[in-house]
Amino acid sequence: MFEEGQLYAPVTRQDGEVTVHLSADHPGVADPEYRARRNAIAEAALDWRAGEPLPLIDYTDEEHEVWQVVCRELWAKHQRLAPREVVGAGEQLGLPTDHIPQLTEVNELLAPHTGFRYQPAAGLVPLAEFYGSLADGAFWSTQYIRHASFPLYTPEPDVIHEVIGHATTLASPRLAALYRAAGGAARRCSSPEALEFVSKVFWFSLEFGTLRENGNPKAYGAGLLSSYGEIEEFVGADLRPLDIPLMGTMTYDITHYQPVLFCGESLEHVEDVVGGFFEGADDALVERLMALIPAS
Repeated sequence: MFEEGQLYAPVTRQDGEVTVHLSADHPGVADPEYRARRNAIAEAALDWRAGEPLPLIDYTDEEHEVWQVVCRELWAKHQRLAPREVVGAGEQLGLPTDHIPQLTEVNELLAPHTGFRYQPAAGLVPLAEFYGSLADGAFWSTQYIRHASFPLYTPEPDVIHEVIGHATTLASPRLAALYRAAGGAARRCSSPEALEFVSKVFWFSLEFGTLRENGNPKAYGAGLLSSYGEIEEFVGADLRPLDIPLMGTMTYDITHYQPVLFCGESLEHVEDVVGGFFEGADDALVERLMALIPAS
């Protein structure tokens, strides 16, 4: 997930009415039908309780067409710009390209590969809850889709990001193990500072991580894999070696392409460095790592 408090549209419930508060520049802000659908989808997520059937969303033909356009564009880019592990995982997963899958369908596809399961989120999920759930193989996911007027752009994570980006990587046992390890790290961290540190390492790895394959930079982070524009541009970023203290303390601007990314020398290198951090992370380790960064 992205940095929820900054990027996800706020959702409120007042006198029983659920409202998604889109920003003034959101492509769907002036579309009453889109706003009503967003409210209804958010309400379904808020009403869901663990153990109940997942909400089924009655997507429109127009929304399915958006999914089709994005799938066609992104799958071609993955073939060129994603590592073999991600491409293979995507092929094994077999997400539909003709319709937006329900979360139940995503779960059925993921189950034989890594056992990860999706559960519905209206938008904002507190950091401790989102990351902690990863340790149990649960991934909080939005179900709305971007406005049809801009099929290749969204100002907020939508079902395309959650499923094409994250489910593709969650279908890889090796990458799914990193998600679970991140969840374990979050569970062991009791201080807000340590949890934020873990979330930033997650951001610069499983959201916007890159690695080299045959000498060429490849994108394995879900934020890159689900972005039509940024997946083409990431090779021009400042690709730095993996550096956990820096990854865990660096600030970033979610409204622009990331100018600084961290690049592993291989997937094995990412597993060793990032996975090794997640496996051992707790308040004390994070405190020691933060002390390695000079005060500004």
